Amino acid sequence: MVRKSFKRNHQYRMANWIQNIGSAVFGFVYASIWAGIGASGGTANVLGVYGTGGMVAYIAFNQSVLHIVLFLTNGLGLEQSVRTGQISLELMRPTPLFYQLMGREWGQIAYQALYKSLPMFVFYYLIFRFPLPQQPAVYAWTLLSLICAAYLSICLQFLIGIAALWTTESRWLFWINYACHTLLSGFFIPLEWLPEPFRQLSAVTPYPYIQYHTTRMFMGLEGPQAIVPALLWGAALTGLCLFATRLARRKLEVQGG
Repeated sequence: MVRKSFKRNHQYRMANWIQNIGSAVFGFVYASIWAGIGASGGTANVLGVYGTGGMVAYIAFNQSVLHIVLFLTNGLGLEQSVRTGQISLELMRPTPLFYQLMGREWGQIAYQALYKSLPMFVFYYLIFRFPLPQQPAVYAWTLLSLICAAYLSICLQFLIGIAALWTTESRWLFWINYACHTLLSGFFIPLEWLPEPFRQLSAVTPYPYIQYHTTRMFMGLEGPQAIVPALLWGAALTGLCLFATRLARRKLEVQGG
């Protein structure tokens, strides 16, 4: 399913390149704003330990990985599957529902990492010339952290999608998740700059392990210790996804039976 999903996405290369242009423009605007803030301050202290170049790198990396950790299939396609009744066939397959949808999503993530995230990161690097890590281990830990982040996002999207069995319309959960991700994952602004209530809220959610810690790891501001909580969150969300699937089997009705 991973391979077939990758090939399916490969059929829409031109549309994906158009999306890349739009995302690159947004990232360029965000990075330029932070560069302007750093320049207007006169000193690197305005942006703390990041400095102007660091904040540009922070935004560039975050914007590049959005296609890996945020722009996934809405609810893994479960909402539409519930509306059409396809969910009954998917639950009848010998492969557990969570694993088959996760496999399909990993194929899409692999495609987007190769054809969206990587070209976009290269584009930002050529434009802004921000510093890159010098230690090979940093790239390895960052890659592992990105895989964990993508898995956490898959779990969240699955829970959003499976909720359609109880609510029919679960798109509102997608937008709540999007808003929480934008605020609590450190995408727009490092979490230490948030007001105290939001910092405390983010600390009890998986969102910081989707982008904030991964980005700081890439920048050399953190070690790989943040991967451990990400793995624990992944285990907890996996259990929740499997439990939700069991409840869905009991909830599902076919022709009123």
